Amino acid sequence: MADLELMAIFIPVVLMMNIIAYFVFIPRQYWIEHKKLISEKNEAYSFTKEIMPYILLVSVIYLVVKSQGSIATMLDISPDYALASYIFHIEGNTVSIFQSFTDPLLTYVSSFIYLFGFSFLLVFTFVALIFTRHIKALQEYAIAVVVIYAVAFPFYLFTPVKVTGYTLPDVVPLLYELSPIISNGLRTVDPFFDNCFPSLHAALSFLAMLIIIFRTDIRRFKVVAVFMTLAIQFTIFYLGIHWITDLIGGIVLAIISYYVATRYHDPIVRKLHASSDRDDEY
Repeated sequence: MADLELMAIFIPVVLMMNIIAYFVFIPRQYWIEHKKLISEKNEAYSFTKEIMPYILLVSVIYLVVKSQGSIATMLDISPDYALASYIFHIEGNTVSIFQSFTDPLLTYVSSFIYLFGFSFLLVFTFVALIFTRHIKALQEYAIAVVVIYAVAFPFYLFTPVKVTGYTLPDVVPLLYELSPIISNGLRTVDPFFDNCFPSLHAALSFLAMLIIIFRTDIRRFKVVAVFMTLAIQFTIFYLGIHWITDLIGGIVLAIISYYVATRYHDPIVRKLHASSDRDDEY
């Protein structure tokens, strides 16, 4: 129920942000191509078939990560908090400097960026790549997202790290105390608020920024992607969620996944298409 309450707010807001961004950031020449694509059924089908495997791939890995609690219970996994202890000994209370000044307005804005801005950046990157027909970049983005989730998931499952707001005495969990709808809704994804290392907010936002900057020609959105990514990195500290080590781990993971996706794009795509073609034969 808590998840549904948050989604009831979340989906319309992110959808509206994407609709507005489409008209603001997608160059007009692509609007015309989009209309032609819709009118030509064969081409539309071919285009949909081209991108669908990657959308499904990301959706499946996301659902697996979201089922973390059920998987841990089913496999009877006992988490090891040694990594959390190690990070604490390295950093101590350093991250508390981000809450040396707090303000209700800053907390609301930061929470909006963390929840809605982050999701908008990830989703609109997909939307922008689809509607500007950057198929190769879309494939690379999807592959890199899967790599990030695949690497991060074992850390969350076996060596969880609790959020700073529930670990450090000088850090307040501002996001989780903002509203029961937020805290209860987020618990459906992260039941114990211990999915910290590596930071998915850092990894995925940084990845989206890299894709937009280096793999597309959408100039106006490049500025927004950079600004949004930097703002997200601030919010993960200010809201009492992540450690500095989480950020570093997330950025390193984003760079590695970007390299893997761009360097090994062709063989990965060939294997995916070969598998898809075999399925079509049956």
